[in-house]
Amino acid sequence: MTSKSHFLLSTLIGAACTLVAPGASAQNWINLLKNTPAENFDDEDLRLFLDAARKTLNEAPDNQPVTWENPKSRSRGEMTVLRTFESKGNACKEVRVRNESRGRRSDNRKTLCKVDERWRLMGDSQMKGK
Repeated sequence: MTSKSHFLLSTLIGAACTLVAPGASAQNWINLLKNTPAENFDDEDLRLFLDAARKTLNEAPDNQPVTWENPKSRSRGEMTVLRTFESKGNACKEVRVRNESRGRRSDNRKTLCKVDERWRLMGDSQMKGK
């Protein structure tokens, strides 16, 4: 990974962690974003991505995609809540995240749960017994 890619990934991880919780595991975000189009996001792409993530988690009904696009960089993406459920007393959402930037595409499914009023990325081990 180039130093510019590493810097952008670190910036994206930092911003994403503010979306969830101060105590969220950075390792989870690294695994989610590493080797994805997010490494190519500029500041505007990142802002649009995070705005779409907030809207998806806080407002979007299940199976209604929230899209974003930056006409300048031609980066774009889509997030869809696949299902809403409860786990361990917390509201949770399984989300499909698709992004495209500079010819790279990704398609991921992740689970986030609202803990202490913040959305947290959950690992498989945290979801056992849901």
